[in-house]
Amino acid sequence: MTDAVPEPKSTPWSKLAVLGALVAAIVVGYTQFGDSLSLTRIAEQESSLRAYQSANPVLVYGMAFVVYVAVTGLSLPGAAALTLVFGWYFGFVPALILVSFASTTGASLAFLSSRYILRGSIQSQFGDKLTTFNDALERDGAFYLFTLRLVPAVPFFVINLVMGLTPLALGTYWWVSQVGMFPGTAVYVYAGATVPDLQTLSEQGVGGILLPQLLVAFVLLGVFPLVVKSVMKRIRPAEPPPREAS
Repeated sequence: MTDAVPEPKSTPWSKLAVLGALVAAIVVGYTQFGDSLSLTRIAEQESSLRAYQSANPVLVYGMAFVVYVAVTGLSLPGAAALTLVFGWYFGFVPALILVSFASTTGASLAFLSSRYILRGSIQSQFGDKLTTFNDALERDGAFYLFTLRLVPAVPFFVINLVMGLTPLALGTYWWVSQVGMFPGTAVYVYAGATVPDLQTLSEQGVGGILLPQLLVAFVLLGVFPLVVKSVMKRIRPAEPPPREAS
């Protein structure tokens, strides 16, 4: 029987060395780039960016749309954070329109790539979920997709890819996703839109972010999934009783 090799124990000195190196890196970084990283300096950059948007609105909105479509279409992480940022930068109504259509477009591209390009690999990776999705679609129809979009029980990228392997038509998938994702999108965009601009933060400090609207947004982010789940349980079509054996 071979004795296990004992793992080297970390000494307090090694921990102090790591902590010291981290502190030194922070000090050096702040010394070199402190002026550039100050909130006032960043606020100036934000003002320049907003001025560029005012001069080139179509280009800026178009680039934002393409970026969001790419993130959702390629199933990359960060869609929720991007929604918050767009809400903060563009404002509630413009960001809601942009994100709503961009997210559905990206989801539809992922749906099509799964159906026509990546079918074999997606089927081998999510074959167990495919059976569940097909059974639920046969039982509830498009209402099942609507439920998945409203209640975030399954990651959206999984829904996009697995739904591409089902018989569901692209048109149905598009409009159900558009409607089903809209309430959740509105909550996230509102949360981002309640954050003040950086100029306000640089002038008012932390107090500038402690707004009633922001507290409401955080409450909505926490409560929304619970409310939707409760409502969907009430309106979901009842399952047919099991057939008796003849």
